[in-house]
Amino acid sequence: LRAYGHASGADLPSLFDSVREHLELGYKSIRIQTAVPGIKAVYGVAGQAQASGERYDYEPAGRGAFPVEEDWDTRAYLRHLPTVFEAVRNEFGPEIPLLHDGHHRMTPIQAAKLGKALEPYDLFWLEDCTPAENQEGLRLVRQHTTTPLAIGEIFNTVWDYQTLIKEQLIDYVRAASTHFGGISPLKKVMDFAAQYQIKSGFHGPTDISPVGFA
Repeated sequence: LRAYGHASGADLPSLFDSVREHLELGYKSIRIQTAVPGIKAVYGVAGQAQASGERYDYEPAGRGAFPVEEDWDTRAYLRHLPTVFEAVRNEFGPEIPLLHDGHHRMTPIQAAKLGKALEPYDLFWLEDCTPAENQEGLRLVRQHTTTPLAIGEIFNTVWDYQTLIKEQLIDYVRAASTHFGGISPLKKVMDFAAQYQIKSGFHGPTDISPVGFA
């Protein structure tokens, strides 16, 4: 069973420290989230103000009662992120499986551009590169990049996956048992996905019920 750690940093030195901390904890795969120059607060990045006052990599259950207000600049993000993955690969080598969460913030053509730019850094997956409800948009992404794609934490039934699986537009199913109806529906969607060599990568953040980790 593969589990990945959520590493992040406001700059490269702090990101590298976070990666090392997660490797020392025994994680074999690492998700990389990074600050973007000129943007004050970005999803999943250490250093954002939290209720506990502690360093924040990604711990949904530890967040305060109110969401952190975040800025966004897609063009700045698209310019910056490939340089971060280049630096991480140069520092830690080619063997560690690396992941990234786009958090649904790109249009299909922007997601395609990012996926193409990240190909040299051999990601394990690029998650939620574009809003999952626009399933046809994944066709455009798939046409332009071979970076593996993971989607589905917002889906509720096997029917939500029908186009994505039949057309092999994703590589990993990111459904959550607590949203999807339990273990039996997840088994159904994975039986369907297995026909197309699509694997599971179930969503299990710490702010959902223990059933989500079954």
